[in-house]
Amino acid sequence: MQMKIIKRILKTASVHRRETALLLILVATLTGIAFYRYATSPVDRFIVMKTVDIPKGAGFFRITEIMNDAGLVANRPFFWLLALGKGATRQIRAGEYEFTGSQSPSEILEKLVRGEIKSYTVMLPEDITVNDVAKRLLADKLINEKEFMALTVDREFLGSLGIDAESIEGYLFPETYQFDRSMTTREVIRIIVRQFWKEITPEMRKRAEKIGLTLNEWLTLASIIGKESGNKDEKPLISAVFHNRLKRGMKLQSDPTAVYHLEQAGTPVKKVLRSHLKMSTPHNTYLIDGLPPGPIANPGIDSLRAALYPANVNYLYFVSKKDGTHEFSSNFDAHNRSVSKYQTNRQKK
Repeated sequence: MQMKIIKRILKTASVHRRETALLLILVATLTGIAFYRYATSPVDRFIVMKTVDIPKGAGFFRITEIMNDAGLVANRPFFWLLALGKGATRQIRAGEYEFTGSQSPSEILEKLVRGEIKSYTVMLPEDITVNDVAKRLLADKLINEKEFMALTVDREFLGSLGIDAESIEGYLFPETYQFDRSMTTREVIRIIVRQFWKEITPEMRKRAEKIGLTLNEWLTLASIIGKESGNKDEKPLISAVFHNRLKRGMKLQSDPTAVYHLEQAGTPVKKVLRSHLKMSTPHNTYLIDGLPPGPIANPGIDSLRAALYPANVNYLYFVSKKDGTHEFSSNFDAHNRSVSKYQTNRQKK
C-alpha cells in the first residue's frame, strides 16, 4: 500500500517537473525574444538627437542613470545584461556623446565602448594672438579660460613644452584641430604646441642661426611680418624691409607692435592712431630699438619662412594701399609720396 502511494507521488511530481520545465523553457524563450527585440530595436524613434556627457570616474550604474535620464535605456535590467554580455561595464570612455533614438541599445553600447565621443573642429588662423586662440577654444567650451591664460605664462609648464620664453605667444601653431570636451586645458595646449614643433624643422633652425636670429627673435620677426600682411607673396618683401632696417640700426616702426599691449589686455584695435604710436610699451617699435622682447602673435608657416628668407631687395619702407597689398620704397622721399597717395586720411587722434 505504501509503495503504491509513493509511486503515485513520484508520478505526480514527475508530471509537475515536466510542466515546470516546460514553463521555464517558455519563460526563457519569451524573455530571450524580448531581450533580442530590446537589444536590436530603436530605443525611441521620437528622439532625433541627444547629447550625453559621461563624466570622468563615473561607474557603470551612474552611467546607466545618465543614459536613462536621456531616454536611451528604457529597460535597465536588460541594459545591464546587454552591457555585461558586451563587456562594457568597465570600458566606457568619459566624454560627450551624441545618440539618436533610431539607434538600438546594442548600437548605443557599442558606441560607448568604442569611445566615439563628440569632437569639435577648431580652426586657428595665421597670425592671431593668444587671446584670439582662447576665444576660439572657449566658443566650444574646450578650455577653462582662467587656467588657459595662467598656463600661457607659467614658466614651469612652458618648460615642459620645450618653450624657453616668458609667454606661449608665438608657439600656438595656426592649424585646424580636432578636440573634445574630455580633454583638459593642458592637453589642448599640448596638442597645439606639439604641432608647432612638428612644423619647425632642423633646417629652419639652422637657417635662423645662420642669419643671426635666436628662436625667440625668429618667431618675433615672423609674428610682425604676419601681422603686417596676410598676402603670402608680399611677406618676403615685408621681411626684407625689416631685415634691412635691422642691419642699418633703424627702428622697425611697425604699427601692430604699437598696439600689442591692447591686444594683450583684450581690447584689439581696428585702426591704429598716431597716439598709439607714441605709447611707451615694451613692444612698440616706434620707440624701442631692434625687435620687441617677444612675438606679438602666432605666425603661420608662410610668415616663418619669410622671416628666414627675405627677398633680395633694398626696400626700407612700405605703406598699405588699402587693398591688402603694400607700396614699397627704398628711400624716404619715395615713401612720403606713397604715404601722401595712400594714407592721407590717417587719423591724428
